Amino acid sequence: MGKRRSKAVYSRKKPSGKRPLITLFVVVILIALAFFLLEMLKRSAPVIAPERPQQPAERYKIPVRTGQGAIEQQTYTTAAKPLPPVHPRKRVAAPGSVAVIVDDMGSSVQEVNELMAIKLPLTFSIIPGLAKGKEVAQAAHAHGYLVMIHIPMEPQGYPQQRMEQNGLLLSQNDAEIQRRFAGFIRAVPYAVGANNHMGSRFTEDKAKMGTVLGLLKGKGLFFIDSRTTPHSVGYELAREMGIESASRNVFIDNDQNIDAIKGQLEQLAEMARRKGAAIGICHPHKTTIIALTAMLPELRKSGINFVYARDLVR
Repeated sequence: MGKRRSKAVYSRKKPSGKRPLITLFVVVILIALAFFLLEMLKRSAPVIAPERPQQPAERYKIPVRTGQGAIEQQTYTTAAKPLPPVHPRKRVAAPGSVAVIVDDMGSSVQEVNELMAIKLPLTFSIIPGLAKGKEVAQAAHAHGYLVMIHIPMEPQGYPQQRMEQNGLLLSQNDAEIQRRFAGFIRAVPYAVGANNHMGSRFTEDKAKMGTVLGLLKGKGLFFIDSRTTPHSVGYELAREMGIESASRNVFIDNDQNIDAIKGQLEQLAEMARRKGAAIGICHPHKTTIIALTAMLPELRKSGINFVYARDLVR
């Protein structure tokens, strides 16, 4: 009896060999289940890409279409709206470049011959309708000089302030301006640009100047704003319209004294040295021709680079 009892007690206290295996199996199952749940969470969570710095302007290409309605491939940019497109500025040979425009040409072939005898680039702006206008244009072009149309425009004080009968007036409609402009083109052959003759009232009117500049653009002509009024809209509007343009810097011969004209030429040259380039406007007065003949070669020796007006537009 005593031996059986002690054997039974002993057998109850003896650990089972299967329990650790079961526990280990449960742990493995739980770990696997945990990994499975973690993987499922990763897949279901939204993917957040790391933030990248934005480029100043991203570029997008529109694909080429073929067949009916095809368009050229174009590139657009999200950058700030660029300035209106304009033609690139022509290179000039050296700093200190000066363009001299001689206005009011067309009355005399002798005047253009005397000016061409200086043997330096000069730009001749011819008033359409003057008696010798076509002859002056032909002579200048034959010798390689640049020709412009000196467009007569309404001044302040008109009609008390007189102007050419074929000039442009604010009272004219667009059709009349177009008709007169066509006459200017016929009257001044070989013209590659234009500037305003008078026009202190006309050039202040944006709508009328827009009409004229549109006609110039249609013919591929550049525009020089003579700046007969500080309120002219010509140059700025030409830039907005994508027309090659520039603005007068110095009037050379308002005072028709030879020494005064030489002083203005010195001022023009100094401005060109300081700014890189400058445009001066003068007229074929006898005193002006004398001053130009004396001064321009001297200024050239001092380093001034004389160019045509076309070379300074942008």
